[in-house]
Amino acid sequence: MQVSVMNMAGENVGQVELAEVIFAAPVNKPLMHQALLRQLANARLGTHKVKGRSEVAGGGRKPWKQKGTGRARQGSIRAAQWRGGGIIFGPTPRSYAQQMPRKMRRAAVCSALSVKAAEEKIVVLDELTMTEAKTREMALVLERLAVSSSALILMPGANQAVERSARNLPDVKLLRANYVNVRDLLTYDYVVIPQAALAVIEEILG
Repeated sequence: MQVSVMNMAGENVGQVELAEVIFAAPVNKPLMHQALLRQLANARLGTHKVKGRSEVAGGGRKPWKQKGTGRARQGSIRAAQWRGGGIIFGPTPRSYAQQMPRKMRRAAVCSALSVKAAEEKIVVLDELTMTEAKTREMALVLERLAVSSSALILMPGANQAVERSARNLPDVKLLRANYVNVRDLLTYDYVVIPQAALAVIEEILG
């Protein structure tokens, strides 16, 4: 699977072969959906908490005697039917984490990359480097590459100048290539990959 290699000026400087096992894999939509739900669930903190009847303050004595008052019997003013009482079956801290085998997770990422490749939304760069952080320069690079909407930039490693240049662009996200995931691939329209990052992806998923 051949795609053009562009430079930062938007010029075609060659061709590169994309691994078919990654970028032309069978598209499994249910698997991508499962991986996306797992990622969203694992991002939840699960720190929600309300107080039950045994945790609210007060209510240590019976508000009135059991019989003879003409009112309904009550054992505590902190029962659920009272204002300020405990909550019945309220949320308590829990983990929403879901498990998914590594092979299934990688297959889901390959499916998402294959969708992008089929839609011709993958842009391969020879390199992406900057001497200083310039948001305007990063926007200009994406414009030269004909990236007309949101973009996910995958970098081979840390590059502070490039990261700082991209972080203020509203529809652009920069991510290390070894953290490529289904959620970001499905969220952003274009995927911009320098050749060094392409090697990282092929090493992880190939």
